[in-house]
Amino acid sequence: MKNYCQTALSFFIFVSSFSLCAQALRHEVHILSANDMHAAIEAFPQLADVADSLRTLYPGLLVFAAGDNRTGDPLNDMYEIPAYPMVALMNQVGFNATTLGNHEFDSTPSGLARLITLSNFSYLCANAFPADSLGIHLRPCQVFDVEGLRVGVVGAVQLGTHGIPDTHPDNCRGISFKSVNETVAQYEWLRKQCDIVILLSHNGYEADVATSALFPWIDLIIGGHTHTQLDGGEMHNGILITQNVNRLKKVTHITLVLDGGKVVEKRAENIDVRAWKGQNKVVADMVRFFSDAPAFSRVLTQAAQPFTSYEELGCMMCDAFAAETGADVAIENLGGVRYGELPAGPITVSDVLRLDPFGNEAVVMELTGQELRDMLISCCDNDAFKFPYVSGLCCQVVKDRKDSLSIKKLVLTTPDGGKFNLKRKYRVATNSYVASICDSPRSDQGHAINHKTADLIIAYLEKQQAVNYQGVRRITISVK
Repeated sequence: MKNYCQTALSFFIFVSSFSLCAQALRHEVHILSANDMHAAIEAFPQLADVADSLRTLYPGLLVFAAGDNRTGDPLNDMYEIPAYPMVALMNQVGFNATTLGNHEFDSTPSGLARLITLSNFSYLCANAFPADSLGIHLRPCQVFDVEGLRVGVVGAVQLGTHGIPDTHPDNCRGISFKSVNETVAQYEWLRKQCDIVILLSHNGYEADVATSALFPWIDLIIGGHTHTQLDGGEMHNGILITQNVNRLKKVTHITLVLDGGKVVEKRAENIDVRAWKGQNKVVADMVRFFSDAPAFSRVLTQAAQPFTSYEELGCMMCDAFAAETGADVAIENLGGVRYGELPAGPITVSDVLRLDPFGNEAVVMELTGQELRDMLISCCDNDAFKFPYVSGLCCQVVKDRKDSLSIKKLVLTTPDGGKFNLKRKYRVATNSYVASICDSPRSDQGHAINHKTADLIIAYLEKQQAVNYQGVRRITISVK
């Protein structure tokens, strides 16, 4: 009996020890990720409380942003130090790192350098190479220690058709770039040195899926740029990909489970920031401080009916450009219209500056009808293949069924449906970004008129008793 008891006790000790060892080998790493926050400072009290709540449960929580932290609210973008409110709020929340989005470059090189200096978190971007003289201190990657586990993170930003991120070319002077996938391939060494490898990507959902097919040694891609709302995350080639819509409507809580030093489970869940009940009081006080700007609440005119689409707002912007410059035709790139809905009622200065937040100069040029037609196609080709909005004409766009990125036919008509004269000269107004990205041949490259496009919109709206663009459509697109 004595021998039996000793044997049973020994077995119990063995099983208990084995269980404890197994538990010791199993670890979890928790990450809170945001993307394309676009200066949504009003949501930061809730975001901060989300981070606080997760840290209470998981003290080693990592907090990452996948770029485009700025550009979207004048309270942030037109602050004394442009975009400083976002930096201060991200510092307070406790972000560990961000990658660069294309709109981080809206700060201009000197502005970006200053913001990085003011940040308590790292800027990770392996495919951007600023000249030393700019003082832009980027890291290509960083290894974070989470309770003894090594988490390697590489950052990367998308490049457009001109080989730079989607911003005004002047914002990238002195900075060279390499393609995302060419760059990521150089960081496979992280796999041997780290327990977890993460790509912090501002490259877009489809590009992230393509990247996942090339680099199976990555565990997780935290994505941004296309504002793609994923249900938690998606698995592609064994890699978890996450991304949310813009302006902090949602963030993602990611859990990576390791057993014996290898990632054996990946989970991701969305958290609705706007519906979150708690608020961090310190952050709420900071937001109130940054929001004390009465000039932005000045009423310009009234929207007689709600704006319900990007095109309605884009047409209004183009009408403002044309009216304030005396132009026959105006062009606004689709990406330059930053929201697609505006309720009936007062339209304020803030509404305009959120709609057109880039500080682009107004540019005027003299073009033939043919040059104008070619410029519209070039704008589409160089603005993520999205056809621009217009004033002073209507456009019938036929896309090729076999190639959705190709315009098969473009017919221009006058606003009343008449024939558009391709030989006549037209005075054309647009923004400096469109003028810079459109590489179609034209005799007049345009000249700035020393007014911001947002100022033109404000001046135009101040002269209107009310505006109504409900149902306005000037672009028809078909596929053949």
